[in-house]
Formats: sequence, structure tokens, C-alpha cells
Amino acid sequence: MKLAVFSVKPYDKVYLTQAAEHDPDSGGKIEIEYHEFALSSETVSLATGASAVCVFVNDTLTEDVLTSLHSRGVRAILLRCAGYNNVDIKTASRLGLFVANVPAYSPEAVAEFAVALVQTLNRNTHRAYNRVREGNFALDGLLGRTLHGKTVGIVGTGKIGVAFARIMQGFGCELLAYDPFPNPDFNKYGEYTTLEDLLSRADVVSLHCPLLPPTRHIINEASLRLMKEGAMLVNTSRGGLIDTKAVIAALKKQQLGGLALDVYEHESAFFYNDHSGTIIEDDDLMRLTTFHNVLVCGHQAFFTAEALGEIAGATIRNLTDFVHGRTCQNSLVQSSEEQGAAPTLRARSDTIPIRI
Repeated sequence: MKLAVFSVKPYDKVYLTQAAEHDPDSGGKIEIEYHEFALSSETVSLATGASAVCVFVNDTLTEDVLTSLHSRGVRAILLRCAGYNNVDIKTASRLGLFVANVPAYSPEAVAEFAVALVQTLNRNTHRAYNRVREGNFALDGLLGRTLHGKTVGIVGTGKIGVAFARIMQGFGCELLAYDPFPNPDFNKYGEYTTLEDLLSRADVVSLHCPLLPPTRHIINEASLRLMKEGAMLVNTSRGGLIDTKAVIAALKKQQLGGLALDVYEHESAFFYNDHSGTIIEDDDLMRLTTFHNVLVCGHQAFFTAEALGEIAGATIRNLTDFVHGRTCQNSLVQSSEEQGAAPTLRARSDTIPIRI
């Protein structure tokens, strides 16, 4: 079994190699070929000779790429992430490809990072850090708000959303949530309500839902008008959940009190690579960095040793399930070989989209 891995960073090589070597079902027979390039129509030829490919959030698996992969003998698509909006699932199903993701990996890692963004933005610790390094110990402009007693709105209550709720309850916050498919695990922390009610009442709104057609630009000009004046918005899920131009307008009007992003809707051109020596031509991204009440990070919420280990382990297990013809609990599309019939889409409760 030859596996071609795309969009590879040094840490990916370490954890995937370890997972393959220690997986009891692999038998040490997985040959891994690593590529730093993202998978696209221009790089798909690098998968020639592989039976499976492993991809990340910024790889492109459109109809033409999937068709090319299939013609080259690839029969399995392994996503080392939860989101799959970059994969043409219908085409994958039609071609009989096996597709599996990693739906849950250290949800606490992402939840903790979301809380870190809230704390940093709220108490201006990023600005204080820079001031002190220049010998400026003045407190003017660093005024924050006590989180205890504030209302926090959570959009999407999967494993990450619930983990975030658990932490914020510890701060003494009142918790509201919106999800058309309520998770009973959230009930002990707060109450469900409508999206409109949540936006109008929350001091902090945190997004924890997948990016699918119903959720694209769930935060837009209309929904921003519903938000409490001065409220904070946090997104550690997918960049396309937010209409960037609408958010910039809300920041300029001071309707939005703060914005913390670990994702950006056009991040694929920039994130995970060093562009410090080049001119970034994305005017919206650069405009965001000029606001004192905006934090932008490079999609690092998942980036802990524990999460990387879980991602690599689950990815290799998905592959061995495919190799041995077992039913894979993480499959998004079952291959014809896996189920002995025509390929089908599989719906799972943890990947059902929020419908607006």
C-alpha cells in the first residue's frame, strides 16, 4: 500500500510515520511518500502509483482532481482533519472512492484556543505585551471586561462546542447555544435558543460549526446587525462562516466590539506558509490586521502534540480499515469494495450541518 501525503509539514511527517509504524494492522507495509505541495489539478500527477492520498484543509479535491486520482489508481481519500468542504463528495461517491475524515481529535485543544483568543482580545494582553517590550507600562487603552456574568453564545454544539461551553461555564458565564440538532451533552451548561435570540443577547459569540452551503456566511451583514453592540466574535472553525467584508464594515462602525479569527475565508493562499518576505495582496486580510481589536492567527487551534497524535492515528486506522475491507466509522463515502455494492454517502450525527 502506497500512501501519498500532500501539504506536508515537518510535524506531519513525524506523527504520521510514528502512527504507521505502531499501528498493529498496518504490518509495517505502508509506504508513505510525502509532498510539501498542496493537492490540486497541477500537482495530482504526484499521486501516480499511490493507492491512497492523505490531504488537509487547503488541498483541492474537485471533480477533475478526483477523476484524475481515480484514473491513476487512487481508491482512498484520507482527510487528516474534520472538515470536508474541499472535497466533491458526490463525485467521490460516483467514482466509488473511499473517503474518510477525522471527525473528533482533542476537541479540548480547539476549545482551549478559542478561550485563549477570548481572553487575549478581552484583556488586551497582546497589546500589553508589545507595550512592555518598548518600556511602556501605561494602562490607558487596555481596559477589558470581567467575563463572569457575561452571556456567551455558541453556534454549533458538537464535541468542540460542548468543550468550549464547559470551560466558559467555569468563568461563571451564562451560556446560550444554537444548533438545529441539539446535543444533550450541552444541556448541563446552558440553554438552546434561536440564532437571532443568541446574537441579540450574547456578549461573546463563538462559532463551532462545519462549513457547508447552509452555513456559508452564517455571519453576514444581516446577522451582524442583530448582534449586541460591542459584542465579540470568535471563529476557530472555518473561514467561510464569516463574510469578511461585512465584518470589516461592522468593525468600522464599532457595531462589533472585537474579532478573533484562527481561520479566514481565503486562507488557502497564505496559511501554513511564511510570507513575511513578500507582499500580501489580499486587501481584506491586511485591513483586518490594522484594527487594534482584531486578532488573526494562522489556523493553529488544533496544534497540540495530543491532537497531532490523534489525527495521525485515526488517519492510519481509516486507511487500514479500507485495506482490510472493514466498515470505517469515519467514512464519508463507502467505496464499492467496502460495502460490496454501489458507493453511498453516509450521514453521521457529528457532521450534520447547521441549517439556516
